[in-house]
Amino acid sequence: MRMLPILSLLPVLVLCIACAQAPDKSAAGTLASARSWTAQAEDGSFEERARRMLAGSANVAGGLDEGLLYKFLLAEIAGQRGDLPLAAQTYVELARTTKDAGVARRATEIALYAKLNEIALEAARIWLAAEGDSPAARQTLATLLVNSRNLDAARPLLAEALAAERDNPGQALLQLHGVLSRHPDKGAVHDLVADLTGPYRKHAEAHYVIAQAAQAAGRHEAAQAAIGEALRIRPDWAAAALLHAQLLARDAQERSLDYLNQYLLRNPESQEVRLAFARNLINEKRYEQARGEFQKLLAANPDNADIALTVAFLSLQMNDVEAADVQLKRALELGYQDPDTIRFQLGQVNEDLKRLDEAGRWYRAVSGGAQYVVAQARYALLLARQQQLDEARAHLQNLAPQSEAQRVQLVQAEAHLLREVRQYDESFQVLRDALDVQPDHPDLLYDIALAAEKLDRLDFVEASLRKLITMKPDHAQAYNALGYTLADRTDRLTEAYEYIEQAMRLAPDDPFILDSMGWVHYRLGNYKEGLGYLRRAYEQRRDPEIAAHLGEVLWAKGSRDEAESVWRESLRDNPESDELRRTMRRFLE
Repeated sequence: MRMLPILSLLPVLVLCIACAQAPDKSAAGTLASARSWTAQAEDGSFEERARRMLAGSANVAGGLDEGLLYKFLLAEIAGQRGDLPLAAQTYVELARTTKDAGVARRATEIALYAKLNEIALEAARIWLAAEGDSPAARQTLATLLVNSRNLDAARPLLAEALAAERDNPGQALLQLHGVLSRHPDKGAVHDLVADLTGPYRKHAEAHYVIAQAAQAAGRHEAAQAAIGEALRIRPDWAAAALLHAQLLARDAQERSLDYLNQYLLRNPESQEVRLAFARNLINEKRYEQARGEFQKLLAANPDNADIALTVAFLSLQMNDVEAADVQLKRALELGYQDPDTIRFQLGQVNEDLKRLDEAGRWYRAVSGGAQYVVAQARYALLLARQQQLDEARAHLQNLAPQSEAQRVQLVQAEAHLLREVRQYDESFQVLRDALDVQPDHPDLLYDIALAAEKLDRLDFVEASLRKLITMKPDHAQAYNALGYTLADRTDRLTEAYEYIEQAMRLAPDDPFILDSMGWVHYRLGNYKEGLGYLRRAYEQRRDPEIAAHLGEVLWAKGSRDEAESVWRESLRDNPESDELRRTMRRFLE
């Protein structure tokens, strides 16, 4: 729990020791001890602090007695020790006695922090009574009344707040939405806002907050009319333009985008609107247009690393890898807050560009974070693909894991590396050695099942996956791997279907599980059902193994041209896929 900065910690600790040693000490004695020790605190003595807080209070003009000081002491120590209910209750008792605005404000703040709404409400009332011209006291009390669902009591306070700013009420009007937004009766809030803003309709802010309240209440025509009036008064107001775009998007996203585009033609310097426009373009998958808008933002904010990174990611989405490389380096030079993320992305970009040495340098430069092990594994894989397998394994083995989880991930990375270069026996052995140390580690059990399948050790596959399912009955991928193995490598098709069906219950949209369900249907002779699942899987994930399965089922149904088209398209993108090549050889040669 975060402690309130109330008293210097040293005197409180000493006082607690003193109390523990002499539990029968009187209030006066405790106060004397507190005075002795708080005199050493950097803020001065406790009594001086209490007097400063009550400076000018008529209720203590005759002097600060021992009883008041003791209550201050109790409240302060309670807050310092994290007993916020006691601190709030004691402070509100002091506020009742002193009627002091500073004490009442303190009581309100502590009660709000502790979510003690009734105490906060009482303290805020005392605060406003003591300091009737305080906007903060008035707004705090109004907010508390609204949150306690007492709109009628809040109404005069809100009206007073607006009247106090009659000559320039814009900011006070805009604060209405924040005060009233948590009230559950949105229709009543809209009616109240419409009433309160009556005297201020020449100000655009009045119509803006009416539009906000109407939108929250689902009164869309009223919201449109109000925001239209706000824009009539202030045509170039960015906040109103954005709300108008939100309201248009409810009926037609294209109308909203057109409106924002037209607004920007009139107000090209409005970065707030341009940012919203660009984000909406991304949501509509109009990446090229979105990148153009972000490039304009970047030109206006050349030192903004976040915008540079967004342009980089949009460039990747458009497969413009060279542009992504430029912007990633720019974001890194501008001091992006997570440089390892950018270094990892630069490794991937340069790998795509076939600049393998540079990719390796970026991967090696990743020094921590979520991408650390993945980056080192990618670097090792680059070495292995350049016939430097021993160096690749040595790199992974010599890394110093920063946690036990990373230690396991490095084992998995080495095993995966060995599978990639078809050293299946070695991959299996690496995992088996790790399981000797951690025999019940779920990730190692799953990976060794995959390694065992490559060696036709189906008994080991089944035993490992059954153990994993027993340990983690919600492990969708374990059910899927077992079901798929049985469907693909045995005649136990009914059992295979049951495992895959359970996997689908746990992860119904996973493309690999959809692929397995399509494959088991095909093996059961249900070609139509199988094809449906496989098409869904391939739409979500253009994986070469899914392509192999989809093409085989299409071929079996007589759609041979489509099957060949699927295979060749996938082979173009995945020339290293053994599974795809084996399938094509079976049917095309």
